[in-house]
Order: sequence, then structure tokens, then C-alpha cells
Amino acid sequence: MAKKWDFSGWATRSNRRCSDGRTIKKDAFKHCDGMTVPLVWNHRHNDPSEVLGHALLEARNGDMYAYCSFNESRNGIEAKELVRHGDIQSLSIYANDLKQSSKNPPCDVYHGTIREVSLVLAGANPGAFIDNVLVHGEEIEDEAEIFHGDEEGLVLYHAEDDGEDDERDSDDEESVDDIIESLSDKQKAAVGVLINQLVHSSDSDTKKTDDEDEELDDEDSDDTKNKKPSSEESDDDYTDEEEDTEDSEEEEKVMKHNVFDTYENGSPALSHSDMEIIFKDAKKLGSLKAAVEEHLESGVLAHAVYNHDDDGNPTTIQEYGMADIRYLFPDAKTINPTPEFIKRDNGWVAEVINGTHHTPFSRVKSMFADITMEEARAKGYTKGKRKTEEVFSLLKRSTDPQTIYKKQKLDRDDIIDITDFDVVAWVKAEMRVMLDEEVARAILIDDGRPSSSDDKIFPEHIRPVYNDDDLYTVKVPVAISASSTGKQKAKALIDAVIRSRKEYKGSGNPTFFTTEDWLTEILLLEDEIGHKLYKTEAEVATALRVSKVVTVEPMEGKKIAIKSGTSTVEKDFIGVIVNMKDYNIGTNRGGQTTFFDDFDIDYNQQKYLLETRLSGALIRPYSALSFYADGTTSSTPSDGE
Repeated sequence: MAKKWDFSGWATRSNRRCSDGRTIKKDAFKHCDGMTVPLVWNHRHNDPSEVLGHALLEARNGDMYAYCSFNESRNGIEAKELVRHGDIQSLSIYANDLKQSSKNPPCDVYHGTIREVSLVLAGANPGAFIDNVLVHGEEIEDEAEIFHGDEEGLVLYHAEDDGEDDERDSDDEESVDDIIESLSDKQKAAVGVLINQLVHSSDSDTKKTDDEDEELDDEDSDDTKNKKPSSEESDDDYTDEEEDTEDSEEEEKVMKHNVFDTYENGSPALSHSDMEIIFKDAKKLGSLKAAVEEHLESGVLAHAVYNHDDDGNPTTIQEYGMADIRYLFPDAKTINPTPEFIKRDNGWVAEVINGTHHTPFSRVKSMFADITMEEARAKGYTKGKRKTEEVFSLLKRSTDPQTIYKKQKLDRDDIIDITDFDVVAWVKAEMRVMLDEEVARAILIDDGRPSSSDDKIFPEHIRPVYNDDDLYTVKVPVAISASSTGKQKAKALIDAVIRSRKEYKGSGNPTFFTTEDWLTEILLLEDEIGHKLYKTEAEVATALRVSKVVTVEPMEGKKIAIKSGTSTVEKDFIGVIVNMKDYNIGTNRGGQTTFFDDFDIDYNQQKYLLETRLSGALIRPYSALSFYADGTTSSTPSDGE
């Protein structure tokens, strides 16, 4: 390593069960390779003085190795001497963002992010130790490699010795579980009784337990002295029998949980190597229970308390208060009693549906006599000349109905279980809204589905206004180009609407249906000194000589086919002027919009159908003006000028 370091060692080893029941899998922290993290004493994050230096992480064959350097603080200097002297020989890591095989240990850790490396008195990972120490400023002979000894402790190898490879076979190491298994059942029971009483008792119980512990020694001594064995028993026989009986009773009363079974029932366990630290801390804190709890809270992977997401996966470490406190939060309450629909702006639907002319029959035929021809004009008579008959054309168009429907079904179990609102009425409202919108869309601009679709509303049955036959809808080009600004396009549209108004032969004062973009561009028009030309939509309608301007969201991006010689060219559609009184909707009796419901016994489902059968068509010639952008492939108004 180019940078000087004071010692190095394994921060964590993979595929070895830690004392907390987790097994760190290979490459779980591989992405941390090259990261520099703080070197801390015993994972104490709340005191800056506990930061001893920093550690450079290196991924090695699925494990994590750390090159560590101490700082010049007082604690850093003291820790450096402890490591050099061999008093401290264990490393541990603090990691978060853990991804595990299950919510609670025992489990496998597949991913995590190392936040710090700590010098600890006893590590949770049986492979985490300091294996190399460099002494700066001295001769090479004083360098030493320190390996983690299993039962014999640390073994020093000087530079001239042939040391073993840093990466030792995991099979040669004795794990915490192996050490625990080496204890006798009585030893496990005795330690289990002690730890369970300390962790699960209240503060008052703890004090009582401490007093009882003192009294127990006296009682044992007194009992031994005062209780005399029978003549048939020796003192030794009595003592052995008494101890066996007491051990058996203690195990039956208390040992419902073996503290060495890691995370039994979700509770943290203490390893055998932790015990010495606990008793040392108890002397400092004056309470054995406080020492146990502090040890449980100060652990990293071994003793961390996690918050969990909705799927039960651990997320962040809780360092104060209580984990998963959100479980105590009240349930969220809905603002509205029923879910609100996310829908398109459908204010235009009522303008279309309510404005149409209705007949009580669905097959509609229109007949016209074209008397605009030259031959239909009245003629002057010249004496001596023969009088000739006038000639005019008769025109006829028939429109047949088509069925339009909305179908839905719900499981009856779901209907019964939804008690906050009437789900059936809510579904019916959605069906009605969407049916009306589809009919209005088909009337104004076609439903947009391809002719091959089984769901197509065919224009032979409901004839769309925007591209109806030239006898009914006059197609008006708007002279704009691809380079035209929004201001230029708005002015061109106003000019086209006003100039083509003479071609409109429909009833009364019509309505202009267009998009929000085009209306916006007109409202943004200003005079030479920056005053808005039209302050309201009503002023725009007056300028265009229409009763109102109605924006239609489905018109956005709409194309219209325009005949050009023998071919057809698609142009950008802008809007249409029409009085919906000139559009007829025909429905037979029984073909009106009707709601049906039925129950399927076999599948326990409630089925609903909203259906209508109708025809639709303009019934007055030249009753609509359809505007399209001429000379550009894209006419959506752009910002600026």
C-alpha cells in the first residue's frame, strides 16, 4: 500500500456464522472495496473522541480486509499502543442497508454497506481479527505480523520468520458456536439462568436479584454447615445429590430459552466470549443488568435493532426510542368517502350530449334537394322562345344504429367486505361517466380505434362531425408553417375562422370546440404596447363569432384526412365549429341507456352492464366547419414568438 498504515486485519469473513446468528455471504460487501471509513472504538458513534482514525477497505475473495491508520488524538495514540502491544486483537464493522434472507436471525446477509470499522474487545465475526501491525520509525526487524489465535491466543511472527498466509482456511478456525458447544449442559444452564434473569427482569427485580445473589452464597454456606447428612450418607454423596437436584430445578424453572441459541424467538443472544466484557463493565457501571443491556445495544451486526419495511425486511438501525414505532401510529383516514377518479377533463361531454337533437327512432334517413345549382335558378322569358324546365338534385343519406356498452363484474365477497362506502354505486357512476364520454367522443371526433378493432364504434353508425361528408362539414385550412410562432398561429386561426364564417349554414350561433393549447395562444395575444387583446374566453368567442369556446382534451394530437387530388393526406386537426342542435341521435324504445345487473351463482359474482343502442349524424348541410393546419406536419402552438 502506498499510504502508511498502522495495522491491518480482516474486518469480516464470509460464510461463517456470527454470534448474532447472521452469516455474511461471499461478496456481501464487495461494493465497499476502496472505501475509506472511520476507525472507531467499540462502535461508539455519539462521541467524536472515540474516532481513532480511518480504515481503507479492500475486498479479498469475498471477504473484507481493512488497512487502518490511527490519528494523533489522545485516544488514537492509546489505541495504537494497545494494538501494538497485542492487548486488542479483534475488529468489527458497523453496516447498514442490509439485505437478508429473513427478517430475524438466524439468516444470511447478502448485501450491506460498511459505515465504520471498530476496534472491539470481542468481535461478533469469528474471522475478524488484526493480523498485521507496522511500527513506524523502527528497523525492519521490529515489524510483526499478528494472527488471530484460536485457543492459544495470538501468535507473533517477526519479519525474519516464515509466517503463514494471511488468509487462513475457515475450517481451521473454531467458531463461537463450537466454543459454546464445548460447554457442559450445566454450564449452559447456569449462564442461561443468569443472563435471562438480567435481560428480562425489571429494574426492581434486578436489585432484588443482586441481593439474592449475595444471600445465596451465605445460605449455601450455612446449609452446608448446618445440614447434616444421615448416617447412611457421606458428606460427599449428599453434596453431589443436592447440587444435581438444584441444577435440575433451576433448569425446569428458568431455562425455557437457551441464550446460546442465536435470536431464539427474535430475542438477541449473548456469546460465550461476551461474558468477560459484561462482568468487567458491571464493575464500572455498578449494575450487571446495565452492563448486559449496554452490551446488547452497542453491538453492530450482532446486536443492532432494526426498523422494518412493510414486507418485514430490515431497513435502518434504530439507535434511540423504539424500533418500528410506526406500528403505533393510527391508521390513515381517507379524505373522501369514496376513491376519487383520475379522469380527463370531461366538461365538454355535457355540451355535446345535451346539445344534440333526439328522435325516438334509431334508423335515420335524411333527404335534401340541392337547389343551389345553376339549373335550379328561375329564368327570364323571351317572347317567341320555348320555356325550359328547371333541374335540381335529390340527396339522401341513411344511418343505422350500433350498440355501445360498458361491462363490469365484482366478487360478491368483495362487495360485502367493503363497508366504508357503496362500491356498487361507485362502479355504476364510473360506468356512466365513461359511456357518456365515449359517445360524445364518437360524435365529435371519432373514437380513435382502428377499423380492425372489435370495439370500434363505426363512423357509418355514429358519424363524427370533424370529418363528415363535405355536404355536412366544410374543411377549412389554416395557413401556418412549421416555423410559425405561437402568435402567428393564433392570428392565422382567428383569420380563418372569421373568413370561413360565411360558409356556415347551420342553426343559430354555433360553438367552437378546440384544444386548450390553441385557446391559450389566442388569450396570449397582445397589442403593440403589451396589452392583452382578449382578457376572457367570452371575448375570444365574440371575436370568433361563436357562442362559446369549449376545450376538448381528446382532440390533442388528433389528425384529419384531407383529400388532395387522388390521394389523402393527414393534417393536424385544430377544431370544429358546430351547433349540436344540427346533430341527431336516434334511439328506439328500449334502446335508451339501460343498466342491467345479474348474479352468477357458479362463481359468486355480481355482473353489471350499461348499454345503449343509437345512431348519430348531422342532419343539416354545411352545418359544421372543420379547421386543420395546412403546410406543416405539426401545428401544436409553441411558446414565444
